[in-house]
Amino acid sequence: MTRALTIATGLLLAAVLGMGAYLYILRRNEQAGARNLPDTRPISAPVAGPPSRVTFYLAYDDPGVVRAQEASIALPADPAQRGREILHALVGEYVKRPSAHELPGGADVKDVFLVTGDTAVVDTTPAFAEGHRSGVFVETLTVASLVKTLTANLPGVTRVKILVDGKERETLAGHADLECFYDVVTVEQLLEQLR
Repeated sequence: MTRALTIATGLLLAAVLGMGAYLYILRRNEQAGARNLPDTRPISAPVAGPPSRVTFYLAYDDPGVVRAQEASIALPADPAQRGREILHALVGEYVKRPSAHELPGGADVKDVFLVTGDTAVVDTTPAFAEGHRSGVFVETLTVASLVKTLTANLPGVTRVKILVDGKERETLAGHADLECFYDVVTVEQLLEQLR
């Protein structure tokens, strides 16, 4: 009886170790595949304009902060088109794999409209909202990143409205309110609380 028990224990141990190795290989292959996903955002026309210094406010999920980062990108002269290109580049950072704040493939900014001197409307792709991870914290980081980046790079813009595929939407992914206009002062106070 003890010999049978020893053999059964050995077989079970070998099965557990084999399954562990198999799961490790599967996870490693999944991570490698995620890094090699193609960028599925629509290709935008090349921008004619000199490279300009911009400030991105990038969200980082793990520490739960939004940090400023300088970059140089080509920007058109029109302020609305400048806003679109800046946010397009920002979302491009989040779509890359790995990313500190991942957005789904196909997420992008379709257009930016300057309604009045101080109000901008940002129109995003359907994938931006439909594939966004649900959660108060990650949704808030996304909204704060978009609003702060746009208002920091377009002087005079103090209010931002976010649309999804040209339509108003209740929430981003169940939590962050998209029916309101985001005021830059309120967003800055929120970012201060996250520090």
